[in-house]
Amino acid sequence: MTHHPAVTAVGTLAPAMLAEANQHPARRAARTLVSGTAQRATLIALLEGAELNEHDSPIAATLYVVTGTVRLHTREDAWVLEDGHLAVIPPQRHGLTALTDAAVLLTVALHQ
Repeated sequence: MTHHPAVTAVGTLAPAMLAEANQHPARRAARTLVSGTAQRATLIALLEGAELNEHDSPIAATLYVVTGTVRLHTREDAWVLEDGHLAVIPPQRHGLTALTDAAVLLTVALHQ
């Protein structure tokens, strides 16, 4: 029997996560899709105007916009990311703001 990796239909899960975010006062919801010793992948749904406040950067991480538009920012720079954009998380403190209802997939390396 061949072992197959776990598969998640991220695009299908995103609308359900946005609906869940609508039930929370913080206007966001998150679900870890992959959790291992070396990496973690989390789907984060943010309603328009919701924020992830400035926080420290992990060792290495990427942010993929599944749907919507977000603003990834540091104290010095800002990037507007839309559906299908993949960005490397900057190595300095950063934050994220939903410019529209949005779902993003955050993948983080846990060890160097």
